[in-house]
Amino acid sequence: MIKVCIADNYPVVHFGVKSYFKDNADISIVANVGNFLMVRDILLTKEIDVLILDLELEGLSSIFEVKALLKNFPKTKIIIFSGLSEQIYAPNAIKAGVSGFIHKKEKLETLGQSIIKVHQGKIIMNETVKKNLALIAKQSKSERLYRKLSNREVEVLRYLSDGKKNHEIADILKLNEKTISTYKLRLLTKLNVTNLVDLVNKAKTLEIV
Repeated sequence: MIKVCIADNYPVVHFGVKSYFKDNADISIVANVGNFLMVRDILLTKEIDVLILDLELEGLSSIFEVKALLKNFPKTKIIIFSGLSEQIYAPNAIKAGVSGFIHKKEKLETLGQSIIKVHQGKIIMNETVKKNLALIAKQSKSERLYRKLSNREVEVLRYLSDGKKNHEIADILKLNEKTISTYKLRLLTKLNVTNLVDLVNKAKTLEIV
C-alpha cells in the first residue's frame, strides 16, 4: 500500500482526493495538511511514500524549500498538484527534484496513475506538459524568454506581479533586499522591458502569474 499525504490549502481538495481513493487497493491517504509547516511535522512522524503538494500551499514561499524537503526526506517522492502554469513551473519543479507535476484540471484517475508510477521510481509529466514543452521548443526566441529565467527569478517575478515591494519579497524569500533588486534588474534585462508595469504585463503574457 502506497502511503500518501495531501498538502493543499483547500478542504474541498482534501475531501475530493480522499473520497476518490477511499477504496483504492494500492493507495492510502494517511495524512492531510493545510500549510507547509505541517508538512515537515508529518514527514517526521509518519512514513510517507508520496507527498502531493500544491506550490501555492500556505507557508511555502520558494521551490528551494521543496528542494530542501527532498534532501531531508529522500525516501518520500513529491508530486506537484497545482493550478499554476505548467509550461513555466513544471520544468523548474522537475529540475528541483520532484517526481512529477499534475495540473489540477486533470482527472483524479491521472493523479492515481502518477502516484503509482512515481512510487516505482519514474519521473512523470502529464501529456499537456509534454505537448506544451514540445510547442515551446518550436517557438521564436522572444516567445521562449521565460526559459532563460532561473527558479529564483521566476519566484521574484511572481511576487512582483502580486504587487509586493522589494523588502517584502526579501522577507518572504529570506534574502537581502539588495539581492532582490539585482534579480529585478536581471528580469528587466532578460524580458527586454524598462519598467515594472511592462515587466508585470510580460509575466502575464508568459502565464508566469
